[in-house]
Amino acid sequence: MTEVFKPTMMDYHRHLLVCVGARCTETGTGGQELYDEIKIKFKQFGLNAGALRVKRSRVTCFGTCKAGPLLAVQPDGVWYYDVTSDKLDRIIQEHLISGNPVTEFIYHQVGANN
Repeated sequence: MTEVFKPTMMDYHRHLLVCVGARCTETGTGGQELYDEIKIKFKQFGLNAGALRVKRSRVTCFGTCKAGPLLAVQPDGVWYYDVTSDKLDRIIQEHLISGNPVTEFIYHQVGANN
């Protein structure tokens, strides 16, 4: 019988979920393109390691199609829509680094009246 090893994970400050589902954007590829861009930008902004490290993961559907690319920042419970490269820069600088969600890009926030 094969022994199962317990996985390990580096510590992280926040977890960014990126919808890469085919129905999230008009082209069906916008979410994956954004996911790939995030890897580069996290290195540029120093979010790939250290105390502010942000873990990123792909998901296939948030159930809120057509307004993507969509991002969810956990554990903050903040959901962003129509994320472009410029919007991503603001989200990184203002939310992920400074801790202030970018309210004009939010379509849902846990505990807020949307």
